[in-house]
Amino acid sequence: MVQQMFSLEGEVAVVTGGTRGIGQAMAVALAEAGADIILIQRDTTNTTTKTQIESLNRTCTIHSCDLSSSASVAALTPRLLADHPRISILVNSAGIQRRHPSAQFPSNDWDDVLQTNLSAVFTLCRDIGAHMLSLPPSPTTNRRGSIINIASLLSFQGGLTVPAYAASKGGVAQLTKALSNEWAAKGVNVNAVAPGYIDTDMNVALINDENRARSILERIPAGRWGRPEDFAGVIVFLASRASGYVSGEVVTVDGGWMGR
Repeated sequence: MVQQMFSLEGEVAVVTGGTRGIGQAMAVALAEAGADIILIQRDTTNTTTKTQIESLNRTCTIHSCDLSSSASVAALTPRLLADHPRISILVNSAGIQRRHPSAQFPSNDWDDVLQTNLSAVFTLCRDIGAHMLSLPPSPTTNRRGSIINIASLLSFQGGLTVPAYAASKGGVAQLTKALSNEWAAKGVNVNAVAPGYIDTDMNVALINDENRARSILERIPAGRWGRPEDFAGVIVFLASRASGYVSGEVVTVDGGWMGR
């Protein structure tokens, strides 16, 4: 019974940012739990994640979209639904980072970060969420779908030299709660995952700063930086009916950082 609660057999999941790092680990984990995967990528040349998923005997397709372009994002969902008439899971994992002292932060970098990290997330939640709401509910659980956004510790904290990223991730957390308020009763659960300090390409600047990296590590109760595979369990939980009564939550995966 418990294993069945975590099964994603027959589900179709859309994943942005799945070519590397946390997004890749989550896409593969969803496939391992039984879901077929639709990867949203800037182009179709990177097939690393697709190959991993297909090795699990799951179906994986790539659709190209420039998440930094509002027009490209707005046109995406109709293309997806033309090929995949039932989408029940959405994972918004794609994100970018720009670092500058706030007093010199360029407006174009602000716009790029907010578009990719927040506006694109809203558009996909709105459009794919509307599709989920149109699906017939499960006869036993009333579920129509699950949306999982990727927030950050900077949904709660301000960070240093990353005002656009902090603003975007604060927005993701509040967007998650706002959508949950409207959709949880209609069978669409909306949650977010907030990664702590994870050893990925996005954090190379921090990792290469010896003093900053040491100070971060000293504050993590688990005694290590996170790894992408640390997100496999939480994404399957939030995507499956095991989390049927969980909505509007921002789940931190941070080695205990927020508990200090």
